[in-house]
Amino acid sequence: MTAPLWFPDEARSASTRIVRFIDFINERYAADVAPDYFALHAWALANTREFWSAVWEFCGVVAAARGTEVLCDAHEFPGARWFPQARLNFAENLLRYRDARPALISLLENGERRVLSYAELYSQVTALAVSLRTQGVVAGDRVAGLLPNVPEAVIAMLAATSIGAVWSSCSPDFGSAGVLDRFGQIAPRVLFAADGYYYNDKTLDTLPRLADIVRQIRSIEKVIVVPVVNARPALAGIRDSIVFADYLETGALPLRFEQLTFDHPLYVMYSSGTTGVPKCIVHGAGGTLLQHLKARGHL
Repeated sequence: MTAPLWFPDEARSASTRIVRFIDFINERYAADVAPDYFALHAWALANTREFWSAVWEFCGVVAAARGTEVLCDAHEFPGARWFPQARLNFAENLLRYRDARPALISLLENGERRVLSYAELYSQVTALAVSLRTQGVVAGDRVAGLLPNVPEAVIAMLAATSIGAVWSSCSPDFGSAGVLDRFGQIAPRVLFAADGYYYNDKTLDTLPRLADIVRQIRSIEKVIVVPVVNARPALAGIRDSIVFADYLETGALPLRFEQLTFDHPLYVMYSSGTTGVPKCIVHGAGGTLLQHLKARGHL
């Protein structure tokens, strides 16, 4: 096929966010970029600092400071540094809305559906962040999750990153060895874990495996168990464990967001482990944030 099947009309093209972004660039930098993806791409390559400065402004990054420097040591790899004077918090940007609109919708295989509004999400993140601070978690500590796609996974990630702790997660269907190969490298202080999960019309219990994992990772000081398959999971065999709802602080103070560098570690992810122990891959807060803002339609 040599021709596209469909083109948007001019009115529809003009209303897209990418065209609005091009208009923003043309106005801000007295540029003459055509309303075309490839024209924007060419301009971005020729004007790297201006492009990413425009992305920051257009997407409305929430930050205590941005600074004047956009890129230092641009020709060093590794070694280039983006927005080196910036101070921001990843979670603060994701929690900028605090109203009644749905923020999270969770649907499990058993049909259980949950909806959390932005206000509810903010409230639960606040309570959990206070609990983590009370426990002594500080910026740079690792907090891990062994969770399916439930709201508590997002709540725990946001609470940890509001403090500047580094978040890492594994699927609960991993075997003990797979989890130990990953979390054993990063020495998490806190572990959030589900009591089980649903798969292929089966209800699977993860608590025996969780007890084994916690026994072998001695850095874990607290295990917060998220009830997924049982309302009150039996935690007798898991050291230093507590149910998620019981861990949350009541009457929590306002959420405080630590203002951190653009390249502050945010996530630890992992290679597949097909050539040995999985390699840790660290993602920085600022770069990940810009990608999120683009994916959400800000650009």
